[in-house]
Amino acid sequence: MDTAMTTLRWLHIAAGTVALFVAPGAMLTVKGGLAHRRWGKIYFWAMALVAASAIVLGLWRPNIFLALLALFSFYMAFSGYRSLFRKRPAQGERPAGIDWGAALVTLAASAALVVLGLVRPGPAWQRVGIVPVVFGVLGLVLAGLDLAKFVRPPEDRHAWWFAHMGGMLGSYIATVSAFSVVNFTFLPTTVRWLWPTVIGTPLITLWIVSYKVSFRRRAGAPAGVATSR
Repeated sequence: MDTAMTTLRWLHIAAGTVALFVAPGAMLTVKGGLAHRRWGKIYFWAMALVAASAIVLGLWRPNIFLALLALFSFYMAFSGYRSLFRKRPAQGERPAGIDWGAALVTLAASAALVVLGLVRPGPAWQRVGIVPVVFGVLGLVLAGLDLAKFVRPPEDRHAWWFAHMGGMLGSYIATVSAFSVVNFTFLPTTVRWLWPTVIGTPLITLWIVSYKVSFRRRAGAPAGVATSR
């Protein structure tokens, strides 16, 4: 069993390293292009392996905090990826059972993070301070918003684009956070966990807003007039 867990731990590290370094390839290539899709798929499946291995390792140790955090982190990549299958809700591209199930599981896992983060039932929870509460609240908001969109799909035809960007980039924040926790030991524990979220969330918001402005300008441009982007 120890050998199997050691192997799984190395797979976890390898998959996390792949995700950390291939994500910029998807970010910097033309959206929708072959390179973007290729790097994006590699990133998504690397994150899937990271999450699956983290859940197994977290339950084996046991470290429930890491297992719950893995569910929350992967949900962002999952929801961002699945948004590609719901581009046209008016044409029947609606949430499937797997989307509902993932959102509900994430909602439950996030609620557990908040409760256990407040109660702090053991040393592992005490060491991470407010981190579980912060991530738990974020998970509740993200999963809750997704469930609301499942019930009433947004009218904006670019909603899937923003969901894709927000989910994928949000999951990359989780990847950077994991790298920070392991390597930036000179920082206080809470700072190691949360600085990528504090910096990354406003940047993602600005990026999405810039695309919204661009799309509105294109929609308002006279027919036959080219717009740059």
